[in-house]
Amino acid sequence: MVNIPLHNWQQKSKEHQKLYKSFLQRADKNKVLKQLPALHEEAFEKVDCLSCAACCKNYSPRFKTPDIKRISKYLKMKESVFIDTYLSLDKDGDYVVKSSPCPFLGADNYCSIYEQRPGDCHRFPYTDEDVLLKRQNITLKNSEFCPIVYYVLEKLIH
Repeated sequence: MVNIPLHNWQQKSKEHQKLYKSFLQRADKNKVLKQLPALHEEAFEKVDCLSCAACCKNYSPRFKTPDIKRISKYLKMKESVFIDTYLSLDKDGDYVVKSSPCPFLGADNYCSIYEQRPGDCHRFPYTDEDVLLKRQNITLKNSEFCPIVYYVLEKLIH
């Protein structure tokens, strides 16, 4: 079993982008999908998301209609007020947060709506599902700011 050191991971991820892209393009989908659940778990044992929170600090999930309904109810806000207060439409027509970092991210890197968070947040970083292979551009982008994606890709290529 190859040990993947996490020091200097961002630089290593940048250096390995072509390698990752090549791997993702030629990967045996079924073989990789079988490996993902264990690698996903292993990565989360090695990386403390609360010490990073780069996803919440720099990017926004999509807020789909069920997310908006659930979160606005939790916050005891009308959906329209929730949208006007926190969200804007991106170039793809998806609702995203108006500002970075995410307005629900606390100074301690905890999410104030964690139990109600959007589906994209719940699924991120997609290292236990076929999105890793199907949406390769997203995987490559995520590997540059998420140490878990970096870790999983490194394990897959070694």
